[in-house]
Amino acid sequence: MKYLQAGKDILHPKVIHFEAKEKDGSAECEIAIQWNTGYAESTHSFANTINTTEGGMHEEGLRKAITNVLNRYARQKGLLKEKEENLTGEDVREGFVGIVSVKLKDPQFEGQTKTKLGNASIRSLVETTVNQHLATWLEEHPGDAKRIVAKGEDRKSTRLNSSHVSES
Repeated sequence: MKYLQAGKDILHPKVIHFEAKEKDGSAECEIAIQWNTGYAESTHSFANTINTTEGGMHEEGLRKAITNVLNRYARQKGLLKEKEENLTGEDVREGFVGIVSVKLKDPQFEGQTKTKLGNASIRSLVETTVNQHLATWLEEHPGDAKRIVAKGEDRKSTRLNSSHVSES
């Protein structure tokens, strides 16, 4: 993660890291995430050490969970008001750097290049893991959590203001 964040201003000093395994041992996931002050999203995904450059179900689970967890946290803490619209996935992933690595007994890759993972069950494992662990991390690191949410809010504000300008 240090190399992916080189030269960038980090929003929180420690990398958020968690992992989980299916009870039956059929799959496991390991996730590392961090936000910086930049604008680009950088998500890297792997399945059985194969770089899945086209993403897949594990990346979908990561993205969905991050969006849901940050919106839920922002609402619970009053950082998003009742009538305000939720942060979008693009809002919360601005400045996001994430790595999701999964191991499966029976990986199902899509396409001839084998760079997209198709196992739907892994999406659920990744999503559940991120939902649980990221929510706990945000509670334990309220200052960092507020900076992450504020970054998403800034992106949302810019997006909404630019859409109002283009409509006029």
